[in-house]
Amino acid sequence: MGALSKTLESVRLGSVRMWSGLQSRVVSLARSQSGQGTTEYAILVGVLVVIAILAITVFRPRLQELWNAISDGINSL
Repeated sequence: MGALSKTLESVRLGSVRMWSGLQSRVVSLARSQSGQGTTEYAILVGVLVVIAILAITVFRPRLQELWNAISDGINSL
């Protein structure tokens, strides 16, 4: 039983070390602000995409008329 208890104690200590290392890594990532700029740009791009989709949806008939006028103008050349 001595060898088994030593092995179990070694496994327990290893898991405790792994957990504390993981915990400190998560805390340091939570305190880090290095990804803040990237997140802000991603949100900005997302908002711009939504605005573009809404504009295309709202102005679709006008855009279709414009596209047809351009197409007719090119075809008449």
